[in-house]
Amino acid sequence: MSKLITVFGATGNQGGSVIKSILEDAQLSKEYKIRGITRDTSKKSAQDLVKQGVEVVSADLNSLDSLTSALSGSHTIFLVTNYWETANGDIEFSQGKNVTDAAKKVGVSYIIFSSLHHVTDETKGRLSHVPHFDSKANIEKYIRASGLQCTFVLAGYYMSNFTQMLNKAEDGSYQLFYPVDGKKAKFPLFDAAKDTGMSLFVKATLKNADNLQGKQVLAASDYYTTEEIVDTFSKVTGKKAVFIKVTPEQYRASLPEAVALEYLENQLFVEEPGYYLGESLEPSLSLLDAKPTNWAQYVTENAAAWS
Repeated sequence: MSKLITVFGATGNQGGSVIKSILEDAQLSKEYKIRGITRDTSKKSAQDLVKQGVEVVSADLNSLDSLTSALSGSHTIFLVTNYWETANGDIEFSQGKNVTDAAKKVGVSYIIFSSLHHVTDETKGRLSHVPHFDSKANIEKYIRASGLQCTFVLAGYYMSNFTQMLNKAEDGSYQLFYPVDGKKAKFPLFDAAKDTGMSLFVKATLKNADNLQGKQVLAASDYYTTEEIVDTFSKVTGKKAVFIKVTPEQYRASLPEAVALEYLENQLFVEEPGYYLGESLEPSLSLLDAKPTNWAQYVTENAAAWS
């Protein structure tokens, strides 16, 4: 009998790619029935899932009763929370706590959570303004303490960020500005939207669940310095691109005030102690049954974004 996996963010990048990968995998499509959680079940993306045999339901992450109903009968959960929906870490944590409490209440066996490291803790307070990391790390702590069987997949640095960060100069060249050392800071890049993004790592997690209890899976294709990012971009597109190191003050001044400090400290965390605290990607990559999209492939496939 098929087990029920409930996927949050069913019409978003992460949840949507997870659903797609399960449907297309010969083993997992037999092992699991899928329930997708989305806010609006009437929108086209939700109805497209229904046509593929996915049960689509709505749930209010701020309501324990709503979540208890939505999770009823679930064996496994893939949970992704959206900090940027409210830009409030306390609300994000509360939502993750509600899902965990509801999961325990209905007898869920296993939860996979899209997590991140706790920047404030890992830097001993040096960088204390990255709530979109810290709130996810706090949810991870709560899930661990709940007693639920669990695994945490930590999404890397989105490749899609560079469609906005690689800026075209007046002479037609491209420039990348960061307040980090171009040869030291290593960005673990990740194509979130494709089925080779988060879903590839979640699929591997499902297939290796017995060996991944309580562990973290690092979802990135490779580490890249900013120098490597612009060099690869140039080689693939034939367009000149350079990395320019700016001061923290210059970087912060270039951003909207509401997010400037958070984005600044996010980049500084990549430099020291490192996005994944210097951990090797190899143990996570060795779990996969296909190779994730690398930076050169992403640039090739999305070249129009820089035209």
